[in-house]
Amino acid sequence: MADTFQLEIVTPEKMVVRAAAEEMQIPGKDGYLGILPGHAPLITELAVGEVTYRTGAETHSLAVAWGFAEVLPEKVTILAETCERPTEIDTARAQEAKRRAEELLKSASPETDYTRAIGAAQRAETRLQVAEKK
Repeated sequence: MADTFQLEIVTPEKMVVRAAAEEMQIPGKDGYLGILPGHAPLITELAVGEVTYRTGAETHSLAVAWGFAEVLPEKVTILAETCERPTEIDTARAQEAKRRAEELLKSASPETDYTRAIGAAQRAETRLQVAEKK
């Protein structure tokens, strides 16, 4: 069995990562999944969360939001709606988005889309956590 697998992370705008990875964690719809070389094939929906992967001694973190992951024994492909490296995250913007989402969640307005507000709060919190890893 190989010691690595090919990792590709793609958004509609660009190829974000193409690397040989030794392990990774991805935010699946029902919780985080740990992936090692030779993993059983699967397809999962992605949630909002942090993708981490290790290449040699380096661990990399990315903030992702929504999409799909295909896991094969020798390759993992992630098609994400959004994906950001720590250096690409505007922390002031993320803090403002988190504040707005929290205000919406506190409101008692019947027009509030709580599912969307929860997603916005989770995305902002993930972006802030990943940004700390600069």
